[in-house]
Amino acid sequence: MFFLPSISNRCSNPFRFSQSLFSRIQIFLHFSSPPPINPFGPKTLRTNSISYYDSNLTSGSRVSKNSNYNSSFTNNSIDFDQKTVGETIFSYSNDWKRAFEFFNWVENEYQFQHSLDTYNRMIDVLGKFFEFEIAWGLIERMNKNGFFLPDHTTFRIMFKRYVSAHMVREAIDAYNRTEEFNLKDETSFSNLIDALCEYKHVIEAEELCFGKASPFIANTKMHNMILRGWFKMGWWSKCKEFWEEMDQKGVVRDLHSYSIYMDIMCKSGKPWKTVKLYKEMKKKGIKLDVVAYNIVIHAVGRLDGVEMAIQLYKEMLDLGCKPNIVTYNTILKLLCQSGRMRQAYVLLDQMAEKGCDPNVITYHCFFGWLNKPKEILKLFERMIQSGVRPRMDTYVMLIRKFGRWGFLRPVFVVWKKMEEHGCSPDEFAYNALIDVLVQKGMVEMARKYDEEMLAKGLSAKPRKELGTKLSGGSDEECL
Repeated sequence: MFFLPSISNRCSNPFRFSQSLFSRIQIFLHFSSPPPINPFGPKTLRTNSISYYDSNLTSGSRVSKNSNYNSSFTNNSIDFDQKTVGETIFSYSNDWKRAFEFFNWVENEYQFQHSLDTYNRMIDVLGKFFEFEIAWGLIERMNKNGFFLPDHTTFRIMFKRYVSAHMVREAIDAYNRTEEFNLKDETSFSNLIDALCEYKHVIEAEELCFGKASPFIANTKMHNMILRGWFKMGWWSKCKEFWEEMDQKGVVRDLHSYSIYMDIMCKSGKPWKTVKLYKEMKKKGIKLDVVAYNIVIHAVGRLDGVEMAIQLYKEMLDLGCKPNIVTYNTILKLLCQSGRMRQAYVLLDQMAEKGCDPNVITYHCFFGWLNKPKEILKLFERMIQSGVRPRMDTYVMLIRKFGRWGFLRPVFVVWKKMEEHGCSPDEFAYNALIDVLVQKGMVEMARKYDEEMLAKGLSAKPRKELGTKLSGGSDEECL
């Protein structure tokens, strides 16, 4: 019989803490965790919504009301280190209440002195769930504590989270508030423009950069960010128009300008124009860096195949430009796409010898093209054993892949690994699992996971099989 473990059993040591330190975090997670599900057992379903929080989370008060729990750990014999706390907050980035509870718990129970990094990580998690009032409370707390002040990274996070929620006015207000912390400078302004462009609010970014009220003169860097913004939106004609406009305005196109525009040409289905720009750069004497070469290698690979991409890779080495992980991942993806899996595995084995350890994207290149469940699970295990931590989209990719093939057991193997690594599932992971369960007719279990994700504040897809529907819709609107 196969069981999904409870959190108390599923937290192996993903961060390589000392055992005593990890056991304390493990007990904290167990304290605030719901009971387990047995996916193949009779009616072993979660019985209640999660209820682990005090009413006033912003107060920094102790999170546990369990006297036995508190008395067991008032005698602290170890110190929490910054890396451990930061990674634990990150691992619960899809459950802001639990992350914030942990943030306050280590501070109050163990007198842990949070660093600027752990504050910034917590603010990022809060912003992800639109808890901006609590985030501003933490910024004020940092300011009052006096140990350190919010920095440009703090406000870059705030800009990013506001703009990702399409709260542009609030992002601009946050920029204006940087003056309270002596941070209203060109760096903060650039961070604001970058956030606007990243999340497709390029029109507003242009107005701020080139309008009469612009606090700074728009330089090449600003133009590059706007160009990248049009790229993010996929407005290829606007990209071309802006590129030509830069030339007309006399804006100097630097290496980054060319790199962005080469990428635009490649992604818009014109890799030959990327190669043309590459030749133009060489003619102008612009020395290519590894980023530019990676773009050209990708374009050449799409245009002329993996062999030509490898030739360009060799040219890069001859010119003294050291390849990075993106270079290897680009070539690996081209090999996998062309079905040359044996050569791809050889390159994977050689990467560490060449001083470039594989990362999660390296393994994604393989997962996207392998078609045997056993081989995928074997490579997945190799990935974990080598110290490469899967991302949430890794789990989602594999759950969906196995689900499409109709394999349920590998789905739960992956889900179990996710929990063992202390990762809190996001809405995509939950929806992928629920889709598989519905497909297999396991409706009651699917419904419980649906309820669980809603209790965490995550968005569930409307499903006819579960009787869920769009807000305000009729039964006929159920998918």
